[in-house]
Amino acid sequence: MVDFVLVGALVTVIFVALIQLALVLHVRNTVADAASSAARYGALGDRTAADAQARASLLVGTALGSDYAQDVSVSVQTSNGMDILVVTISAPLPVVGLFGPSRTLEMTGHAVIIK
Repeated sequence: MVDFVLVGALVTVIFVALIQLALVLHVRNTVADAASSAARYGALGDRTAADAQARASLLVGTALGSDYAQDVSVSVQTSNGMDILVVTISAPLPVVGLFGPSRTLEMTGHAVIIK
């Protein structure tokens, strides 16, 4: 009886930890994909940096919720004579469920601006 309780508690803790790890990886991958997708979208010839920022907020907000899309920044940098659109998204890293400290996960997407 005691062995069952001890092993059951250990298996439960391991299972919850695996679920939490999967959730953290999902948030990380979603934010990374949103940053790179928004950078490519904003770099098109008929788009602007504001379009990229709106796209990143939309993608993250739709997939994870509006709390994760609060800090989206877009800038244009020059490298080797080419303009590069940089989209940076800072999102909270989920520690317990979807709750966690703010601004701990930062992902950046880059795309060459097509003129």
